[in-house]
Amino acid sequence: MAKGYWVSVYPAISGPERLTAYDKLAGAAVQAGGGRVLSVGGRVVAHEAGITQRVVLIEFDSFEQAVAAYESEAYQKALVALPDSFERDFRIVEGVERDFRIIGGVY
Repeated sequence: MAKGYWVSVYPAISGPERLTAYDKLAGAAVQAGGGRVLSVGGRVVAHEAGITQRVVLIEFDSFEQAVAAYESEAYQKALVALPDSFERDFRIVEGVERDFRIIGGVY
């Protein structure tokens, strides 16, 4: 079964301390949903159209588990605590189960 990942990128953050309530609620929801935080706000080297602001990467044992954790009551409460002024690009992506090979020169 392919793993699932939450990928969050914050293009603009003003006052990161305002994320405290969200971080606390979201952390508990992620843990309850079986997620593991792989990266949160560490060093970033951006290429192409990338940005160097806060990036969060969370791993789940399956794509379905990642979707269920997002849809959970606990995480929905965390979203209410996310300040309106924060811009965020959030995605749930499915990992690959097999050896990844470049197909047609694109990956």
